[in-house]
Parts: sequence; C-alpha cells; structure tokens
Amino acid sequence: MTANVNHFMKEHFNNLILRPPLFYSWKYGIRFEISMPGAEHEDNSNLQQIKDRSIGIFNHVFQDADEILLITDIYCDKYNTFLQNRPINVYRKYVKNKDLLKKLQHSILPHLFEEEDDGDYDELATHRFLLPCKKSDIRYLQLLVAISYEDFPHPTQILRRNMAAGYDIYFVNVTRKMIYHLYDDRGCDVIAANKEDLRTLYTECDEWILDYDREQIDLLF
Repeated sequence: MTANVNHFMKEHFNNLILRPPLFYSWKYGIRFEISMPGAEHEDNSNLQQIKDRSIGIFNHVFQDADEILLITDIYCDKYNTFLQNRPINVYRKYVKNKDLLKKLQHSILPHLFEEEDDGDYDELATHRFLLPCKKSDIRYLQLLVAISYEDFPHPTQILRRNMAAGYDIYFVNVTRKMIYHLYDDRGCDVIAANKEDLRTLYTECDEWILDYDREQIDLLF
C-alpha cells in the first residue's frame, strides 16, 4: 500500500511527501478560507459557511466516477495501542458499504515531522490507513463536518477518545491527479499535478480563496 502511494506521489507530484501544508509544498495549489475569521465556531452562520465551502470545494474536485484514495494519517507514540485495540472510526462510521472495509490497509511509517518537532523521534510514528473507494462509497459530508471539529469538543471528533494523537485526512483523486486536504475548520488546500485542472476551481470559488495567499494564487493563473 505504501509503495502504491509513493509511486503515485513520485509519478505525479515529483516525490512530494504527503503531509501538511500541501499548499506551501507544491507549485500548483489553492488555499481556501473555510470558517469566518473571529467567529465562534458554533455560530450558526459560521457552521453553515464551513459546510457550504468544504462540501462545495469537494464537489468541484471529485466526480462520481473518480477513483479515490481515502487516507488517514495518525501521529502518535509508536507504542500507543489505541489503534490496535479500537479500529479507527473514520472508516467504520463514514464508509457506507462495510464490505468495502476488507480493502482497508494499514501501515506504520516513520514520524513525518522530525525536523519540525522537539522530542525523541524514535518514539513517534505515523499510522497510515488507506481505502480505495468512490465518492458514493463514503459519507463525505458528515466526515468533513467531523474534521472541522478537530479543535472543539464534539461527539463527532475523529480522535476524541485518544486526544494525545494528531491526525490528517487526505482525499486523493487518482483519476484527476488532485489532492484535497481540509486541515481543520479554518482552511482547505487543494493541489493538482496539472495547473489547468485547478482553473475551474479557481474561477468558481474565487471568493473563498484565503486573502493572505491570494496574490500568489492569482499569479499562478
């Protein structure tokens, strides 16, 4: 499984390591603002904007027939037994067809942020889960909402029973060679192997682009 992901990233993204921040790591990308700056997370208008923008961008990136890799990276102590004792609920809760879970693959990778974090890197690891699927196979709206609650107490929190760990969830469009990463309620990165595959997204979702990076994004197009 890891070899397949590595091959995809090598062939289409010049060996880019799949880790955040994708927008600042790749030449063709757009960074979107998802939530309202300064708004309370539970404000109804803010929750509606989070939903509208995250799902709107998702629907631009993924079409019904596209082949998708749903990838979840969990960052934790390599001796953390949580993931062995309790299968990750990203897949149990948000995959419609439970038979599809037979294709779920798991591997343990080295810690992906060694040069950025303090501490004993030998004690840290990345658990990577991967599921090949289609858009219709997953409850993506509910999953995107859950991701937006990463920093807020809520029953949908992905790792609410294992808060010592961190995570990232990537939706990789194998067909269109694009990657969608809603990193939390604040923002979303979309990168593509081909700049032109981002043009429609850039044009139709222009008002959602993060102002801080707008100049860089405008220059790209």
